[in-house]
Amino acid sequence: MFVKQIQVGHMAVFAYLIGDPVTGDALVIDPADNAAEIVNEAKANNLHINYIVNTHGHVDHIGGNAEMKKITGAKIIVHEDDAEMLTSTPAMILRMFGAKQSPPPDIMVKDGDTIDIGNISLKVIHTPGHSPGGMALYTRGIVFTGDTLFVEAVGRTDLPGGSWQVMYKSIQEKLFTLPDDTKVMPGHNYGRTPTSTIGHEKMYNPSIR
Repeated sequence: MFVKQIQVGHMAVFAYLIGDPVTGDALVIDPADNAAEIVNEAKANNLHINYIVNTHGHVDHIGGNAEMKKITGAKIIVHEDDAEMLTSTPAMILRMFGAKQSPPPDIMVKDGDTIDIGNISLKVIHTPGHSPGGMALYTRGIVFTGDTLFVEAVGRTDLPGGSWQVMYKSIQEKLFTLPDDTKVMPGHNYGRTPTSTIGHEKMYNPSIR
């Protein structure tokens, strides 16, 4: 499996390019900005982006959806509970972030669904708390946690639809039950290191001890 972590935009967002080198199929998680850079990375590795997957519907993660879809024709995937957010970002917020309104989702998913690219399957883990439709994506050995779990930190819960109690439950019951050696790939470059592990976060994350 090909996995490339790419920091994009002005909010230290991590986009992820994931592909099957055998079939050439790929998807991108949270292409918040720098669409051309991500597409060039895919081309350099003989990959074609079939899907755009948003871990949640906040503008700092979906602001590059329109450009990425324009370039690649990829289908947009989001959890059903955040689907409406993709097309309802206020114009003032779009200007503030220098973002374009996202097209509507092509595919809506729910907890337990899988997203397949080539021979790779990513399991959808619904992790509400940061937003109602926040989700993580899991494949053996790796979990992409969006803005739910960072390196030794967690996402904010003071935005509309956020809840600390709900997020805490998501982390404890959905993420901390994964194997300890699972690599954590967060939604922002906010930590001392760009990645972590579930075991490390269970032991050292001060927000959820």
